[in-house]
Amino acid sequence: MKHIQFKNTQISYSDTGKGTAIVLLHGFLENQSMWDNYIAEFSKKNRVITIDLLGHGESECLGYVHSMEDHADAVHAVLADLRIRKAIFVGHSMGGYVALAFAELYPKNIKGLVLLNSTAKSDSEERKINRDRAIKAVKQSFINFVSLSIANLFSEDNRERLIAEIEDVKNKALKTPLQGIVASLEGMKIRQDREVLLHLTTYPKILILGEKDPVLPYEETKEQIENTKVELVTFPDGHMSQIENKEELLNVLLLFFKRI
Repeated sequence: MKHIQFKNTQISYSDTGKGTAIVLLHGFLENQSMWDNYIAEFSKKNRVITIDLLGHGESECLGYVHSMEDHADAVHAVLADLRIRKAIFVGHSMGGYVALAFAELYPKNIKGLVLLNSTAKSDSEERKINRDRAIKAVKQSFINFVSLSIANLFSEDNRERLIAEIEDVKNKALKTPLQGIVASLEGMKIRQDREVLLHLTTYPKILILGEKDPVLPYEETKEQIENTKVELVTFPDGHMSQIENKEELLNVLLLFFKRI
């Protein structure tokens, strides 16, 4: 694990392999370890960068609100330190929101984009209310909030089959500081709609969705790529494709990287 200072805040990252750079961004309540099962394969032909987003993993908190732009600026600071000019971005859930913010702020640094169980849409009013409820809930009972949040990311069919994997994700999520959780919930609540990037940008893009995702309604989420050149990949399970559809996801991503 390596570190840089960004606005007097420690940012943790890893840097493996050589070739075209791939930046892997984790989701809310996750950290860069979510990519551990993928790095060895990806780094055979590519340079793989994983980053702990602000207030997650070993990266420190920057403030009370971590906007998607704050996260994107921290990612840019890592890439600048590594002298990486262009990269393919893969963002899971919140990591996708960060990748989109990065694409808007630093368009010349994007070579390709994968939104994994993510969306370019901003939060609906109902979703914003749910974010506020989540902030209240995590302040009242940290362990209960994290435990329920993690279990609810998996499709109902997989919650018994993947009990050990869910427990592992939960234990890692419990290491996320309260401030990091609240700051990202606040940041996701105020994020901008970036659907225009799916329509107007020319680099290759894929949207990967789970048909039974309890967090992102499948039909509604896929609507945003109608009349675009964004490729849609659908898996039959939930929000955690990197666990629920591990081999299939690996193959989809390797093919995407090979094409660019």
